[in-house]
Amino acid sequence: MEYFVIIIAAIFVNNIVLAQFLGICPFLGVSNKVSTSLGMGAAVTFVMALASLAAYLLQYNVLVPLGIEYMQTIVFILVIASLVQMVEIILKKVSPALYQALGVFLPLITTNCAVLGVAILLVQKEFNLGESVVFSVATAIGFTLALVLFAGIRERLDMEDLPKAMKGVPIALISAGILAMAFMGFSGLV
Repeated sequence: MEYFVIIIAAIFVNNIVLAQFLGICPFLGVSNKVSTSLGMGAAVTFVMALASLAAYLLQYNVLVPLGIEYMQTIVFILVIASLVQMVEIILKKVSPALYQALGVFLPLITTNCAVLGVAILLVQKEFNLGESVVFSVATAIGFTLALVLFAGIRERLDMEDLPKAMKGVPIALISAGILAMAFMGFSGLV
């Protein structure tokens, strides 16, 4: 039951983008097409899962025993940067079209505060290894869900006849706010 609560809370109640407001840069930047959003979500899921696993192992097997917990942020950033480089190399080989579509936002996963935030949150919440991996994957699914929903809304809005002053960024920000408010309705669940 505890894992189920972690999953529901991470995806809906404490959605990393819509409730905690982390990872806004890719949320706004890559959400023009649903297909690109799915690709970014998959890349973030992969990086976040591996980063949380590595962060947990490093925290409790290296940083804590050596008494250098204050190095946590730097170590986690180095781990995340290495993983993003690996994902970038793999995507360039496996899916050049997705690699091109993600463009500059792929290397920005390194500085995506959502990935670093999850690595730090799992230590703060004192999750065990299994809970850490479940939490990070569920958070990444929540990130992907927010990205895909927002991309779908933006694709639909592109086909609508909007006033000139509302086209582009203004309607995107209003839509993001409404989507965030809709997700806040889940806060009574957990």
